[in-house]
Amino acid sequence: MGTNQSMEKQPAPAPAPSPLLDEPWRKVPWGNNKENLQYVQNYKPEYENIKHLRVLLYGPVGAGKSSFVNSVSNVIRRRIGIPAAASATTSDTSFTRKYETHKFQITREGQTTYYPVFFNDIMGMEENSGISLTDIRLAMRGHVKEGYTFNPGTPLSDGNYYNRAPSKDDKLHVLVCVLSANMPTITPSILHMMSRVRETASDLGIPQVAMITNIDTACPETEKDLKNVYKSRHLQKKMKKFSSDIGIPMNCIYPVKNYSHEIDLNDDVDTLILSALRNMINFGDDFVKK
Repeated sequence: MGTNQSMEKQPAPAPAPSPLLDEPWRKVPWGNNKENLQYVQNYKPEYENIKHLRVLLYGPVGAGKSSFVNSVSNVIRRRIGIPAAASATTSDTSFTRKYETHKFQITREGQTTYYPVFFNDIMGMEENSGISLTDIRLAMRGHVKEGYTFNPGTPLSDGNYYNRAPSKDDKLHVLVCVLSANMPTITPSILHMMSRVRETASDLGIPQVAMITNIDTACPETEKDLKNVYKSRHLQKKMKKFSSDIGIPMNCIYPVKNYSHEIDLNDDVDTLILSALRNMINFGDDFVKK
């Protein structure tokens, strides 16, 4: 019998696994935003000397910090607006230069007021540049005044923009790390800086969460249907890697799609933002109770 005839037929290669899991690994209320929207819109701190929660966003350049602020404003106010100027996601340098508090004007009980969750969007972290650790630490403790211009070479030490006696409202209540799902890796130097920021927040007892942006452009399955976000193997792997890198547990990491090209609100986009915002509020509310 010839050699070719004696050779066993090679098995066919195994089919590639589906890019989607059979079941989502986290449940969210798709198509039913009413409860979360009502909870978020009606939130109000009820503690002495605390009129609002203060949320600080930090992360690498181009992660989508300013765009996330815009998106939260859209959801809260139920219309598209542009309260915070945002750079393109491909930018290599930070668009945000000044320390600004973003407040969303709303109508409550017939009165015009500000939504009681304030956001501070700081200068992005860059290789050999970007915001200084000193400035971030001062911001956490409420020592940075509105309008301060970040200067990586000369951190704030004193002067007109140094708040010597910060109130409880000036101090930080939630620290949010913003990362893009399009980032291949976080460089060691930025990862080290982020670790130092997290250590400071931990020393102060400040709760910490993470937002993963650009989940649509990072995954074809999610771009086709946002409801695939918790079924996407790629995004689950990416979130696990970020969790390991930055030290924030998976149950404190929220994938979101920022509003970008849309001219009208979208229920699925709102679902992810409301889910993240509700948990962020709960963490901050628990912190101010202490």
